[in-house]
Amino acid sequence: MTEQQRSGCPINLTLEVVGDKWSLLIIRDMMFGNRRHFRELLTRSEEGISSNILADRLKTLLDRGIVSWAEDPSHKQKGIYSLTEQGIELLPVLAQMAGWGFKYLDVTEELGIRAKLLSEGGPKMWAEFMDELRETHLGIKRRRKSGPGVGERLQAAYQRVVAR
Repeated sequence: MTEQQRSGCPINLTLEVVGDKWSLLIIRDMMFGNRRHFRELLTRSEEGISSNILADRLKTLLDRGIVSWAEDPSHKQKGIYSLTEQGIELLPVLAQMAGWGFKYLDVTEELGIRAKLLSEGGPKMWAEFMDELRETHLGIKRRRKSGPGVGERLQAAYQRVVAR
């Protein structure tokens, strides 16, 4: 146990890494919104994170190996953030949190539809979505199934609700 840790409890240690308000929202935006540039993470989040908090949380996520950073090949003055395997494996945690929130809290229909679908789809859907994230963020090719992927289905469901 290091001096900065309150205890060796795995829940405590996880909370020390991603337990602040913003870290999981950044990971959420990278997973579900495919936001991978600093500016996208800053301006396209409904919660309105400040630039200094975003920079601080991204540094922590980088230091902990949850995200990585590389130069953006399409624009030399930009960097692109990617989820690492550690970050991708947080998907079931976020899906469980979203499902709990959908069940017990007053969520909006448009922001709750993904939670509903992920909850209904369960671990099989989560595994498929994690494979999609591995392809997007890690470049690991996957065997494609016919039809739209999980990310596309979640986005389409969101768009249908917003269009009403």
